[in-house]
Amino acid sequence: MTATKQLTLSLFRHSKGLWNGNRNSIFLTISASNKNWRNFCSNAKQQLKANETSLLEFKGEWSPANREKFIRDMRVMVDFITEDEEAKLLEEIEPYMKRLRYEYDHWDDAIHGFRETERKHWYPHNRQVLERVRATGFQEEIMPYVHILDLAAEGVIKPHIDSTRYCGHTIAGISLLSDSVMRLVYAINKTESGTSEDYRSQPKAILENNYYVDILLPRRSLYIMSNYARYDFTHEILANKESSFMGQPVTKDRRISIICRNEP
Repeated sequence: MTATKQLTLSLFRHSKGLWNGNRNSIFLTISASNKNWRNFCSNAKQQLKANETSLLEFKGEWSPANREKFIRDMRVMVDFITEDEEAKLLEEIEPYMKRLRYEYDHWDDAIHGFRETERKHWYPHNRQVLERVRATGFQEEIMPYVHILDLAAEGVIKPHIDSTRYCGHTIAGISLLSDSVMRLVYAINKTESGTSEDYRSQPKAILENNYYVDILLPRRSLYIMSNYARYDFTHEILANKESSFMGQPVTKDRRISIICRNEP
């Protein structure tokens, strides 16, 4: 069985209340054929859409109030765009991105193995996708320039907290080309690194005696991070040597994120 199949099975074993006592019989009747597997994955995605907190793996001692607040401020929407919409977004941005080199010495050491740009003008069909992002994740207009971040297969985004000086309380990103795992760690020491003048601060992500969450970001999903999740936690994209979800490895290939923000 492939890692993807194992991960999907693991997701459902850990998703409380999806099928209650019936789920064991469901798993036992899955055929190994590709056709049946595709049908199963389709049903799996429908179930995940109904219970998308299944994509959040909470670790450490969370108080009920903090957990509820985090779920409110960190949402993941599976299959937010279609395969065709993904292809059209890539068709627009790839010609420019391919002319850039991957960088491994970011000015504040927060990202390794990346290339990036911003884009203001989009083809009409892609502008419609961005308007869906705005309507889904924001109560106001988004900043005119949309951030495009291309992370190589071996690239990583290190733990950091974005500054409130340069953008608003909400960030929303579409994941293209690959699944990945985002980790958010409660920032015990967030006042020890960075100032309001910095673009981002980089407090150390301390896991011991702390609470945190690993979040599966499937390809073509949308994540929306705001307020408590955005400013009380560091966030990072895990390197492949650490990348796992519900005990199963998640291999990140090249990943492009299209990121919208609101005004500060």
